[in-house]
Amino acid sequence: MMGHRHLYRVGVEWTGNHGTGTDGYRNYGREHVIRIEGKPDIAGSSDPMFRGDAAKHNPEDMLVAALSTCHMLAYLHVATLAGVVVTAYTDTAEGTMATEGNGGHFTEVVLHPVVTITAASDPAKAEAAHADAHHACFIASSVNFPVRCESRIVVAHT
Repeated sequence: MMGHRHLYRVGVEWTGNHGTGTDGYRNYGREHVIRIEGKPDIAGSSDPMFRGDAAKHNPEDMLVAALSTCHMLAYLHVATLAGVVVTAYTDTAEGTMATEGNGGHFTEVVLHPVVTITAASDPAKAEAAHADAHHACFIASSVNFPVRCESRIVVAHT
């Protein structure tokens, strides 16, 4: 049985032409604008180690952010179904990338979610929900590197 197809349209415009285009590696900017209809524009660039602007979002940051937010949204859904009441969720996700010559790839992303649950919720179910959330995350199941989760459950005192 075929599932539903979902299409995501994203417009990208390079804004880093300083007047001479790409006539030299140091002669153009890596700035660009990411546009998604009905949403605020995202100012992008490359990572500073690739001659980019540190004040703008880069693709590597956004990939790690996509994995973190996808896991969080899947987790909230799974926790709700398991009867776990989440009152706070924070994550400090870290992605590791290896470069070689002109190429490179991510070797792993590690999520560090800290989930606060109500005193009446079951901490074991809250912890188990991370595995289910990982399998439910569309972004994690689309990448070819491990996405690990080192979570901490905090039980709120009433």
